[in-house]
Amino acid sequence: MKLQELILEAQERLIQAGVCFGHGTNNAHDEASWLILWSLGLELDTDTTTLNSDLNPGQIERALNLIDERINKRLPSAYLTGEAWLQGIPFFVDERSIVPRSLIAECLVNASIDPWLDIHTSRVLDLCTGNGSLAVISAMVYPDIQIDALDISLQALEIARINVDRHMLGERIKIQISDGLDHASGPYDLILCNPPYVNAQSMKELPPEYRAEPALSLDGGVDGMDFIRKFLNDAPSYLSDIGVIVLEIGHEREYFDKAFPSLEGVWLETSMGEDQIVLITKNALVAYQHS
Repeated sequence: MKLQELILEAQERLIQAGVCFGHGTNNAHDEASWLILWSLGLELDTDTTTLNSDLNPGQIERALNLIDERINKRLPSAYLTGEAWLQGIPFFVDERSIVPRSLIAECLVNASIDPWLDIHTSRVLDLCTGNGSLAVISAMVYPDIQIDALDISLQALEIARINVDRHMLGERIKIQISDGLDHASGPYDLILCNPPYVNAQSMKELPPEYRAEPALSLDGGVDGMDFIRKFLNDAPSYLSDIGVIVLEIGHEREYFDKAFPSLEGVWLETSMGEDQIVLITKNALVAYQHS
């Protein structure tokens, strides 16, 4: 059996099993390719069409065993491989934190946030840092800034520390446990936040792959806005005069608009549309609180 044939067989197994995607891939072919290449010790950017040699029985068995594990355990593939990629950057991950996939990473890399930043921007907060991926990407995109990476979960921060050290950014990224902004130092010129925002009904309907992730990182209460309400109420005290917030709300735009009906924000374009990431200036937040 050749590599392409093995990938097609694995693809069909995933389709027939009805597994859920969304933790790095969005289709059975890419998921099968990821798992099989990893099981064979090949780079994920390997051109599978050029590998025509036959695989030995041991390789085939190892690859298909991993596919079966993915199907039977209904875990995100990143938990099985111990690695996920975001904007081309590798991150360690396990069940202590959610799989890195924040769309804020796109906004950092494509510079869509930059028009709202100032030449004096120097301090950044990654709130709800989880695995630390946004803090790491921020440090790579803005080489002159200092970053605080905060999360309420000590277990998630253990993963964040692994990733910060992996990318040798320990001198610029400070990791600290904090319930929301309680232990933030401020003032920050930029606050990134990918909070728990999934509403209660959606939490009940999550596929097993998503339920395998820490609920603390997902569950946003009845309307998904519990954390966000407190965060936006407290945030002005932690923002500099030029400060801005970049907030991810996923598919909860309807609930966000109901919770903050007159809050002026700028919705940033991403690969998933223009209603998942909102940028809010300090001035707009203060005006909202006084309206």
